Amino acid sequence: MAGKASTTTPSTYSPSPNQRKRPPLFKDGDLDWVRPDGRGFHQCRPAFFRTGAVNAAAGSAYAEFGNTKVIVSVFGPRESKKAMMYSDIGRLNCNVSYTTFASAVRGQVSDQKESSSMLHKALEGAIRLETFPKTTVDVFALVLESGGSDFPVVISCASLALADAGIMLYDLVAAVSVSCLGPNLVIDPISEEESYQDGSLVITCMPSRYEVTQLTITGEWSSARINEAMQLCLDACSKLGKVMRSCLKEAASASEEP
Repeated sequence: MAGKASTTTPSTYSPSPNQRKRPPLFKDGDLDWVRPDGRGFHQCRPAFFRTGAVNAAAGSAYAEFGNTKVIVSVFGPRESKKAMMYSDIGRLNCNVSYTTFASAVRGQVSDQKESSSMLHKALEGAIRLETFPKTTVDVFALVLESGGSDFPVVISCASLALADAGIMLYDLVAAVSVSCLGPNLVIDPISEEESYQDGSLVITCMPSRYEVTQLTITGEWSSARINEAMQLCLDACSKLGKVMRSCLKEAASASEEP
C-alpha cells in the first residue's frame, strides 16, 4: 500500500554568489537584456516536488520547475526477464517519454532513446545494485510539459522516485544545466533560452558526496567558462539536494501520522 503523499511548497535553490570579483557578464549592448521570465542570470526556477504521485507504483514523484512538469514511476525490484544466469547485482532499466502535448511545437522534443540512456548513466552510479541481485528496477519518466531544462528535472525527479520506492542509494542525484548565451551564462534555462544558446552544460551529481555522475557539454567552451559553469551547477545541485531531502522528510512524517 502506498504511503501518504507528501507535497512541498516551491523552493528556490540558486547557487550562492561568488565572492571573488569577476569580469562583467554583459557587453555594452547587453545591459538592458533580461530573461523572458524575469529571473537573474544565476537564479534558478522555484522547485516543487511531491512523492507518492502514482499509487500503483512502488515509488513515484512529481516535479514542477516553472513550465517544466515531469512525473516518474518506479517498479520493482522484480525478477529480471533478461537475467539468464545469477547475477550478484541488480539491473536498472530507464525509459523517458514525452506526452504528445508536451511541447507547443509538435515533435520538438529530445531524442527519447538518448534521454533514456543518459538517465540510466546518471542514476546507475548512485544505486546500490548489489542490494537486489538477479532482479530489475524499472524507471519510467514522463515529461508532461516541456518548459526547458527538461532532462535535469527528469533526473532529479527520478532520483526522488527511487528513494520513495525504498531503493537503496548512496545519495540522491540532483541535476542542473547552464546555457551559454553570447557573453552570458544563464542557469536553469527555459525553452526559449535553450533555442538561442551557443552551448550547454549539464551536471548530475550526488550532492552529499560531492561526486559527479554525469557531465554533458555541447557547443564551444573556454576552460575558464566551463569552470565557472560547473561551479554554478554544483552549487545549485547542493541547494537542490536539500530541497529534495526535505520532500522525503515531509513524506516520512506524513506516513507516520495516524
